[in-house]
Amino acid sequence: MPKYIVLLGPPGAGKGTQAQRISEKLGLPHVSSGDLFREHFKNQTQLGKLAQAYIECGELVPDELTIAMVKERLSRPDCKPGALLDGFPRTVSQAESLAMILTEIHCKVTVVPYIFVPEEVLIERLTGRWTCRAQGHVFHEKYNPPKVGGRCDVDDSELYQRKDDLVETVTNRIRVYLEQTAPLIKYYSDEGVLVKVDGSQSIDQVTSRLYAVLQ
Repeated sequence: MPKYIVLLGPPGAGKGTQAQRISEKLGLPHVSSGDLFREHFKNQTQLGKLAQAYIECGELVPDELTIAMVKERLSRPDCKPGALLDGFPRTVSQAESLAMILTEIHCKVTVVPYIFVPEEVLIERLTGRWTCRAQGHVFHEKYNPPKVGGRCDVDDSELYQRKDDLVETVTNRIRVYLEQTAPLIKYYSDEGVLVKVDGSQSIDQVTSRLYAVLQ
């Protein structure tokens, strides 16, 4: 039976790292909405051109375009055994559309791991990030500090904090995520497929817990 997993988690929960690990461990393609958009833009597909037109006008890309990209991706041969979805769905209406796509191939969402982390931990993780100006190497003042303060270990370029990593921006990103995702968490909880995973543990501990849940 194909396994379709939807991975949920706020910014700073380590979702990207875990998605990569789980995808490799289970042999399932990692279907990221961000990667899908980049692929369609790069290849100048019809869907990519349509989405780009909205973005250039400063408008949100309509759900139907995002859903069409996801549907096309899930129809590829490598998704026959299932897929790990990351960044989609973001809303209940997108979740309902995904359910319809999977119903067409006689499948459904198998499990939805929700990596939850206390807000203060997320803020500490995100605001402690420093990036090197030359090549974008990332350091963290607590978890991965540079050997010399303010300098990159790899190329000795200056480290700076991206706007995304400033306290005000981070706090707002988390608030928006929780507001937007709360109905989605309830939706999958009502469907009986949501499983909470404590993301405040070490990376390896979170991977082990996720793997146990997915097995």
